[in-house]
Amino acid sequence: MKAVSDRTRGVTMVLLSAVSGQGGSGIGAHAFPVLGPVATVGIRQLVTAALMLPLVRPPWRQFTRTDWAIVSVFALIFAVMNSSLYFAVDRIGLGLAVTLEFLGPLGVALVDSRRLLDLLCAGLAAVGVYVLVLPGASTDWLGIGVALLAACCWAAYILLSKVVIRRLPGLQGTATAGAMSACLLLPFTVHAVATHVTISAFGSAVVAGVLSSAIPYALDVGALRLLPRQLFGVLMSVHPLTAALAGSLILGEALALHELFGILLVVASNAVAISAVAVGDSMYLARVDPLAVTMDEPPLAGADQAASGRSDWPNGADIGPSPPCEDPPTSQINTLAPP
Repeated sequence: MKAVSDRTRGVTMVLLSAVSGQGGSGIGAHAFPVLGPVATVGIRQLVTAALMLPLVRPPWRQFTRTDWAIVSVFALIFAVMNSSLYFAVDRIGLGLAVTLEFLGPLGVALVDSRRLLDLLCAGLAAVGVYVLVLPGASTDWLGIGVALLAACCWAAYILLSKVVIRRLPGLQGTATAGAMSACLLLPFTVHAVATHVTISAFGSAVVAGVLSSAIPYALDVGALRLLPRQLFGVLMSVHPLTAALAGSLILGEALALHELFGILLVVASNAVAISAVAVGDSMYLARVDPLAVTMDEPPLAGADQAASGRSDWPNGADIGPSPPCEDPPTSQINTLAPP
């Protein structure tokens, strides 16, 4: 009974996390007409940094030049990815933008596969994108292009996260990169706030930071501890659907039948690809907030955690330095989305 109860709680946490994250993006979109997408992302990143840095407290004095160089690239990926996504949301809507962005982690999961099922999943995703977009004279190619840029950034984040974990265990690298990305966007943020900010627009951006970062962090902590990682990955496929729902309820975006069908095809391809992964196969599990983590051992606490040097905040994952000159195996990496 306890296993059933744990799974029910874990599934509930994942679904609430999806609703919070996509609802936060929908609320943040209300700030676009006043602040613009980039400044809205800047405020969101500042909120995320304000929440993470006091808790993580990265040992910056111990960072080497190489560490700072890698984290700087990470920060640039964060800034471009989130700015591209919000720019796409402003042009093509939340549901379509998030669905296209999910092609990034899906592509990484499938790119090295030689299994027929994975190739079929890739084909299903391609058909889903075509049905979703239905190219024509009125197609917003710029909006689609920046959404695909966000997808590429997410894929780049996944590939680089393995290097970051080797050098900076725990949340040191991602917390620092999140703060640096806020600094990169600071000129746009300051200009927007100084010239034409309103209380409602600023509040919407702050709420987006809390709902799309802080609350999903906390919920994913519990979910990752209670659920098998394959089930967790399959449940992440609900994000495009919750994004479409949030766009409809919060932003008044109406989806055509072909758009809804295209989203369902992409969701199905992602769910099938992950659920079909056997133990030991290469896999990446994607979600809304920063961190590549290994989940092969239970989290430590108290004296055991202090003795091991592993950090369990905020996602309950056991993250320790990898052996020198040895990359963490791809099969052990779960990838959460950047902040």
